[in-house]
Amino acid sequence: MALRAGVSVLVPLLLLVLVGRVEWTAYAAFGAFTSLYGRNHARPERAGMQVVAGGFLTLAVTLGVLVSLAPDSRWLVVPVGALLAAGGSLTSDAYGWHPPGPLFLVFGFAVCAMVPSTPVTVLVAAGIAALSALLSLAVAQVGVLREPGSWEPPVLPAPRFRDALAAPGAGTHLLRHVVALSIAGAVATALDWQHPYWAMVAAVVVLSGPDLLSRLTRGVQRVVGTLLGLGVATVVLAWHPQAVTAVLAIVVLQVLTELFVGRNYAVALLFITPLALLMGQLAHEAPIGPLLRDRLLETVLGAVVGAVVLLLVPDRAARHDA
Repeated sequence: MALRAGVSVLVPLLLLVLVGRVEWTAYAAFGAFTSLYGRNHARPERAGMQVVAGGFLTLAVTLGVLVSLAPDSRWLVVPVGALLAAGGSLTSDAYGWHPPGPLFLVFGFAVCAMVPSTPVTVLVAAGIAALSALLSLAVAQVGVLREPGSWEPPVLPAPRFRDALAAPGAGTHLLRHVVALSIAGAVATALDWQHPYWAMVAAVVVLSGPDLLSRLTRGVQRVVGTLLGLGVATVVLAWHPQAVTAVLAIVVLQVLTELFVGRNYAVALLFITPLALLMGQLAHEAPIGPLLRDRLLETVLGAVVGAVVLLLVPDRAARHDA
């Protein structure tokens, strides 16, 4: 799984770098996140889940570019991203995604919404994200080459939106997404931090998990892992990898992330943190010091807001909204 994820990221990013279109790498990267879904499923079920997830990731990227065209788009990102988080959470539950939750949808949307674009970019972004997602699907089927007779068509999951909405606490959980991301995003934007979506993503992380304890634990892991990951990021970014070298470093970090994320989220953040920063630097280089500071401050903000919302709207209150 880790190797497939690495190849899925390597090919589109390398192609874009070689043709001199590094500004499009974000669209390809988020399409390649298709490869992260269904890691514990059999090949036909995994392919079906990836078809659906890849479609939604492409839509999130496209929506982000559309929002970037609007006046004052930094502020528009906040409510749209909050609603997308709620919708993505419901969609994840309805389709039974693994990994669960709307994190990649929100991340892809918000990053693309913050990148300057033109109307033509909408079609470019949609096409690149879709092609990258298709490549991820193809890479996931490479194992069939060893046994051609073992290939089975993708088994598309049947969406169960009614069941997801009827689950105990579903309405409360969706509300928490809207409230937490709206607050985290609004505060980060009002403070004029350059990457307010990092606060929104951190809030999504805290809202993930089956119960209150696991969610709060995940929030602590996000903060501690990010703090430690910034040390790794400092070394990586100080090296100033460019073009092909940067892509190779991103692929190595992606593989390491996949090897550890299922075992310990805090440890995985040692690689997720420099990975996210390096991908941003590849497309739009920024001063390293403020970048590291913003990553820490916005992560803490999002985690704290998410935790407060969880405590103010506890799980036990969810029984009354079914």
